[in-house]
Amino acid sequence: MTQKEQSSRLGDEPIPKLLRRLSIPAIIGMLVMSLYNVVDTIFISIFVGIDGVAAVTLAFPIMIIMMALAAALGMGGASVISRRLGEQRQQEANRVFSNIITMVLVFSMLGIAASFTLLEPALRIFGAQESILTLAHSYIFPITMATLFFTFSFTTNAIIRSEGNARFAMMTMIIPSVMNILLDPVFIVWLDMGVQGASIATVISQASVSFIVLYYFLAGRSSLFIRLSEMMPEWRIVKEVFTIGMPAFVRQVSGSVMMVAINAMLVQYGGEFYVGVFGIVQRVAMITLMPMMGILQGMQPIVGYNYGSGQYARMRETIKLGLKVVTVFSTGVFLLCMIFPSWLMRVFTSDPAVIDAGTDAMRIIFAVAFVIGIQVISGGLYQALGKAKPALVLSMARQVLFLIPLVLILPPFIGVWGVWLAFPLADVLALALSCWFLYRDRALFFRRQPGEDEAEPEEGVDYPASSP
Repeated sequence: MTQKEQSSRLGDEPIPKLLRRLSIPAIIGMLVMSLYNVVDTIFISIFVGIDGVAAVTLAFPIMIIMMALAAALGMGGASVISRRLGEQRQQEANRVFSNIITMVLVFSMLGIAASFTLLEPALRIFGAQESILTLAHSYIFPITMATLFFTFSFTTNAIIRSEGNARFAMMTMIIPSVMNILLDPVFIVWLDMGVQGASIATVISQASVSFIVLYYFLAGRSSLFIRLSEMMPEWRIVKEVFTIGMPAFVRQVSGSVMMVAINAMLVQYGGEFYVGVFGIVQRVAMITLMPMMGILQGMQPIVGYNYGSGQYARMRETIKLGLKVVTVFSTGVFLLCMIFPSWLMRVFTSDPAVIDAGTDAMRIIFAVAFVIGIQVISGGLYQALGKAKPALVLSMARQVLFLIPLVLILPPFIGVWGVWLAFPLADVLALALSCWFLYRDRALFFRRQPGEDEAEPEEGVDYPASSP
């Protein structure tokens, strides 16, 4: 099957089968990718100690900013490309892709330059004290020097999914993750490089998959092509990609700001011990969120393609099915974290104090985890449709509008417990906002009307289309 035929299946194949075909590889890939973060944390916890976990946790916001740029380019570009393919505008899809590669190169050079000037000041701002500043810097410096590999691999992963090639997109996540897991004992233990060994293993893994992805595009295995003649940035394309990708950027950057706020409150009201505890709980959260993110990633190209081709019934069927599946997953996450929190902590550490503190934190943080799936899907739907304004609001809701203020307000009154309690409160408020948006635009998302495949149904609010 040619790649063009594979893309056309987005508009022809039965939705349940199509969603399984696109979501399962994404879920597997993301789970394996998050697994290497878990393995990193386990090795660092055992061979460096809880200070090493705290150092990586304090440095992680910088890595989140890198991923935010890749998310903006990848998710924005994927939305634009999938809709162009649905409109049968292959040449325009190629032009968008070539422009995205240029933007990857530009941002990578800026990231490398920032490695020599901004890292230490940034780590201090993010809460790194002298006791762990050196550890945090030694971890993040190799990663920022390899900005090109991280940005290219994360960006192209979303674009590969946008053309319907979920299996190869999965492999681009599995390959570096498995390599990282294999290299961790080499650099962390045998070469005794500590946290820097963990980052070097990650850099080598991302560099390897970047060359594999580059070959994929240059060898003609994709329906998209990199053409030098089309790499000169066009403002209309850059603007559209960033307009649609901005919610993903804001979501990732707000995650970085959230981490800074949480780390600062934990250091102030509990000490660096609790930063390490939160670092472990965060890894658990990352793994449990991955299946829902995988379902969203499987949904987005289907929704975008069928929206672009005017097949609104298929779009609605995808949305309804996706919401049902993520609700089942998020309920499973809730039950797991309520029943087995101490077991989950023991995967990372044998320290009784860390296990006890992490068990309490996990039960509070995941207290309403069964609603997370609706939040994940709602913002991603608007992004897939090119509706930048509601996508931006929903991407900011949980972390920027609700979680960060609560993290800053509650700890002065109830200490570290205020940090933990901020999470379920923010989830409830973000759920209410997501449900309001979905209810307002229910005519677009849920109601099947006569003639809907011939004419676009009216939305609850007339948002301007993001594409020109």
